[in-house]
Parts: sequence; C-alpha cells; structure tokens
Amino acid sequence: MSELAVSVLPAISGIHAAEWDGCGAGANPFTTHRFLAALEQSGSVGEGTGWHPSHLVARLDGQVAGVAPCYLKTDSQGEYIFDHGWAQAYARAGGRYYPKLQCAVPFTPVTGPRLIAPDPAVRRGLLAAMAQIARQSGLSGAHVTFCTEEEAGLGEEAGFLPRASEQFHWLNQGYATFDDFLAQLSSRKRKAIRKERDRAQAFGGSIRSLTGDQILPEHWDAFWTFYQDTGGRKWGRPYLTRAFFEILHHTMRDDCLLVLAERDGQPVAGALNLIGRDALYGRYWGCTEDHPFLHFELCYHQAIDWAIAHGLSRVEAGAQGEHKLARGYMPARTHSLHWLAEPGFHHAVADYLDREREAVGEEMAILAELGPFRRGGLRDA
Repeated sequence: MSELAVSVLPAISGIHAAEWDGCGAGANPFTTHRFLAALEQSGSVGEGTGWHPSHLVARLDGQVAGVAPCYLKTDSQGEYIFDHGWAQAYARAGGRYYPKLQCAVPFTPVTGPRLIAPDPAVRRGLLAAMAQIARQSGLSGAHVTFCTEEEAGLGEEAGFLPRASEQFHWLNQGYATFDDFLAQLSSRKRKAIRKERDRAQAFGGSIRSLTGDQILPEHWDAFWTFYQDTGGRKWGRPYLTRAFFEILHHTMRDDCLLVLAERDGQPVAGALNLIGRDALYGRYWGCTEDHPFLHFELCYHQAIDWAIAHGLSRVEAGAQGEHKLARGYMPARTHSLHWLAEPGFHHAVADYLDREREAVGEEMAILAELGPFRRGGLRDA
C-alpha cells in the first residue's frame, strides 16, 4: 500500500460531502457529512460546547481513502460512555485528563462506523493516527465510542483497550405485522402491551408518523418545545440548538421519522427517529401534556410498527432503559475503544475494563432471561 497521509480538519466543511460519504459514511445517518455539518453550522458543537471538531482524513496518493469524525473534548458531556471516574482519578494523580481526543458522533449513543474506510489497512492507519496525535499533542488519550464490533477488534489489535456496554434493541424476525411480533411473546406480556397501547391511544387525539415532505416547519417548532423540556430535565440544558432542527429540516428530513401525538389539532407529544439503511434509530422525545403510556407508544411501539412496515431489521431505542425490555427490546452489546498515553494509567484502566466486561456479560445474560418472549419465541438475530 502507498504511504498513508492523515490530516486533521477543524471543520467538516473542509472536505466535500461526496468525498466524506464516499468512504462509507452514508451507511449510517449520523456519520454522514450532512449530519455532522448540521451540528457544526448550528453551533451545537464548537466553541463553548466542549466539542471541538478535529476530523481525520486519510489519503492515499492524494485521494481520500478514509475519514473519522473526531473532536477535542474539554469535558465528558454528551458521550454516553462514562469516564468521569477516570478523569477524577487522573486529576488526583496530578495529571490533566482534558483535553482528550474523541472519535464519536456528539450526543449520539448509536453504534456505527467510526473508522470509515473500505480498506482495513486504512482503518488501522486511522487508529494509529489517533494515538500519535494524542501523544504528540500532550493529550491524555484517544477514545472511540459506539464503534462497530469489527472496529473494536482492530482497535484491540492496535493496543486500544476494548470496553463493553449495553443497550436495548428490537430485532425484526421477519414479522409482517405488529401482531406477528406479539405472537412471539408470553401471553401475559402480550396482553400487557395490548392494554398499554389501548390506553395510550385513548389519550384524546391522534398519532401520526411523518417523514420527508410530510414534515413541515411548524412541526419542528412543536418538537423544539418538547426537546427543550426533556433536555432541560435530563442534562440541565439541551445539547442541540434550535438552528440544528432548522438545518435538519432542509438537509435531512428524508432521514427523519417524526411521530406526533396531536389533540385538537395541536401536537402535545413527539418522538424523533432517524432512518438508516437497515435500522430505525430512536433519538429524542418530549411532551407538553402527560398521558399514561404515551411515551412508550410514540417511542417504542410506533417505531416497531414503522420498522415492520418498511422492512427494517431493527430498532435501536437509545441509551439505557431497562423498561424497554418488557416491550420487546432485548439486551445488545455495544463497543468502545480507549488508549491512554500514561502507561500506568493505561494498565489500571485495562484491569478495570476486564472486570467491567465480565459484569456487563453477566447482566446481559440475566436480562435476556427476563425478556418477554415465550420459550423458543425469539430466534437468533
């Protein structure tokens, strides 16, 4: 292979969308040029946010051969793979944990390619560049979060520490209807979901699923109100700006599924999903009125309905939430990679992660046994 040259871009606008997406970024909506550009153009990342774009671009013979969405992080907010304890331990030992190099999609706990290149050798080159940049810049380390399983294997071979965590995903086992899915559940769980859906849909209005040109600017006005309320309660302040949703409307509404509950012609609750090639990704929810089970209906049941109707293989409903288990979302392992510049600290974190991976595996096995599926009802994915 020709010599690989890796450069750092302080803004996604420094590379053409066709070059970025042409490396394979278009397979996942969150790694597309248009999504990352929306974050930067809207001020959701950049100065004052803790996320400073430092994207990697790998070239072979002058041609773009691979990319990686990277940021200099000055805190650990909006990552969903928690290392606050590491930062505190590093500081107690007299070190400076921030800034660090983070290969990730901001505010997005969704698995997808992070070392975006068709050639595994280029992916290895991107990993090597991350460690080199961290070392030469005096950073505490480099981290790759919510990467693919294949990338996790490459990272471990390169000396990065693998970390395991879990989410809850719904898997489409070739269902033709929601009732086909319910048929795979135990009788008690099946009845509970039907009762839950009946109560949610009796809130006094209607539920609509909108995408593409069906989504109008006023729908984003309503959803911004929902997002602000939820974001204020969960994080203290919303991560995304109002301008982000405006840009999303112009550049990505075909990638969006907006599920709205409306009463008397006005939206009172909503859930935003992004549409991938083979998955639906649940992202944000909010409401201005509380109605029993409406959250579960808009975020989980409606997502399953839509995925079945459009032949998608799974629904990823975001981070955490064991309440998803009763609704057919089963434990799924997620991956991240960590390289620490200080050898002693690297060794200490490696020991911690060995024990954490074992605990995560045990928890996933227990939760799988507690799932709603009748014995033999869920086939292997």
